[in-house]
Amino acid sequence: MNLNPPQAKPLHYGWFVLAVTFVTLLVSAGVRSMPSLFMLPFQNEFGWSRGSISGVVSIGILLYGLAGPFSAALLLRFGIKRVVVLSLAALAASLALTPFITRLWQFELLWGVLSGLSTGMMANVLGVTVASRWFVKRRGLVVGMLTASAATGQLLFLPLLAKITVGSGWRTAVLAAVAAVIAVLLLVALFMKDHPHQAGLAPYGSDDTSPPEPFRGNVFLGPLQALRDAARTPVFWLLSGTFFFCGFSTNGLIGTHLIPACGDAGIAAVTAAGLLALMGMFDLVGTTLSGWLSDRFDSRRLLFWYYGLRGLSLLFLPYALHASPVNLLIFSVFYGLDWIATVPPTVKLAAEAFGKERSGMIFGWIVVFHQIGASTAAYGAGLIRDFMGSYTVAFAMAGFACLFAALMAVRIRAAGTVSGSLGA
Repeated sequence: MNLNPPQAKPLHYGWFVLAVTFVTLLVSAGVRSMPSLFMLPFQNEFGWSRGSISGVVSIGILLYGLAGPFSAALLLRFGIKRVVVLSLAALAASLALTPFITRLWQFELLWGVLSGLSTGMMANVLGVTVASRWFVKRRGLVVGMLTASAATGQLLFLPLLAKITVGSGWRTAVLAAVAAVIAVLLLVALFMKDHPHQAGLAPYGSDDTSPPEPFRGNVFLGPLQALRDAARTPVFWLLSGTFFFCGFSTNGLIGTHLIPACGDAGIAAVTAAGLLALMGMFDLVGTTLSGWLSDRFDSRRLLFWYYGLRGLSLLFLPYALHASPVNLLIFSVFYGLDWIATVPPTVKLAAEAFGKERSGMIFGWIVVFHQIGASTAAYGAGLIRDFMGSYTVAFAMAGFACLFAALMAVRIRAAGTVSGSLGA
């Protein structure tokens, strides 16, 4: 008789990679949310208009999205660790130079271009790549957790940076962000691995320990060829169209303009940042739950409910801003649960339509449409505020756009894998 108790299996290294990726995306998202805090200080110090500052933010949002498909190819060609370390170094440089800006073009270069491109290399495509490479079981849950890291970044960063900005100025807040980025860079350099076979493992839930076929395609032509193939299918345009409205109604509008809109309503910046943090906390729950649901239910129906409920919450927001604090709290909870919940079902539908190996690049192109929508809202809402004196029309437009996206979602048909070349 064997009296020795069975030894527990060691924790799969994929969970450590998941943790490092989560922290990386968390800090990247926290940095991306910073311009919403600095909009009013920049207006006061430099005299720049709300529309001008929003224009810079919109450039960064757009380049963040455009980097996605090429990020997927770079991750395949050069590996996760190398790409992420270089991206974090570029982000740290853009932050470190920001306290010295005196002209709008300098802000455009550092935040519109350098920060936009570097954070774009650490966006949803990174999470999809890690989930696809390291996990077979629990992949939907992992995508949900990594997607929720963006909300967690807001949860941790915005209230802290708002307090630093109010107490010590925006330049001190930027330097605090530099320290966080450098710390994450060291974490990635020490613990990130590109593929399970480097640890002598199979992906979690699989027995296949063989290394992947190397990506031999051109890192620039490969994504373009993937776009060419995907653009021939209706499912790509429906996913891209709904994701356009997703970006239009989230980081482009609420992520950029909620704090200034609260300022217009007489709500302090620290309180407004706390509302965004509250949304982030509930989005962590909502998006993780969405990943779990996408493993079990029809993703098209999930998207219908997510976009529909988000649209109703945005139509409620203009009233909530000028009513009692309880109404704004209700909006924050309701909207927060839904903020990025659309990502796991969209990722699953893309993977079902285009295959695991192709889904990273093609989802990257779908994210481009998300960021075009976000860029449009970031700039457009700033212009509406400058000309009309309030954000009411912008919030209403986003609400109706989400209701339209809900109708688009039910038109998505289940599809078999689309064949085509990735330029290999």
